Amino acid sequence: MHKGQTSDAAEHVQLRVIARARTAFATKFGAPRQSGLVEGLESRIVFEPEFRVREALRGLEGYDYIWALWSFSEAIRDDWSPTVRPPRLGGNVRMGVFATRSPYRPNPLALSSLRLLRIEETADEGCVLVVDGADMMDGTPIYDIKPYLPFTDSHPNARAGFAAEKLADQLAVDFPEALLARLPAHLRRGATRMLAQNPSPHYKHDASRVYGLAFAGFDLRFTIDGAQLTVVDVVSETGDEAP
Repeated sequence: MHKGQTSDAAEHVQLRVIARARTAFATKFGAPRQSGLVEGLESRIVFEPEFRVREALRGLEGYDYIWALWSFSEAIRDDWSPTVRPPRLGGNVRMGVFATRSPYRPNPLALSSLRLLRIEETADEGCVLVVDGADMMDGTPIYDIKPYLPFTDSHPNARAGFAAEKLADQLAVDFPEALLARLPAHLRRGATRMLAQNPSPHYKHDASRVYGLAFAGFDLRFTIDGAQLTVVDVVSETGDEAP
């Protein structure tokens, strides 16, 4: 083997799913486009039976944030494109795939910084990580967990390219109290913040269209007119109006 070459084993590493995310997002539509954008909405990281070993988490309680390495499991393709169309740019401008966080990549891998709220010990699922700021669908496979180190992982003055205006397209959310009350109290803040991130395709503008978004067992129905999002109904997953 020449210098700079790698073995066949290194060229074809098989990743093992160590855990799965349990979140409020049943589909890709509505899931935050980045971690940390929607605060106040707890999610859980449940380890696969083989990895439910308490000692593997020893010391993790001393960290406020973790990194989760996971898979864009709904975006796996046999081919790849060197350019993609980021929603941030309206879906009409192409950028190099490695200059974006698009799920359509040579390897469908994602990295999320999550706030670690607590570690819960359960009887049936072992130790579960309760986190805030998840941007994953429910059931997303997770390949690794690492601690977040602020003295090396944080670069607040770094340039952010075309993504610098990350909050520029936030919407004003009109969530009538009667409809908001249909959600459990612990979901209301997170639901409102999630909707403010504008879950609709950025390149489509139809003020009359009613969107439906699966969220924690509810269907949130809303319209978007310019910078205003209005919730028009909240329906339970059974199809009946939530009490």
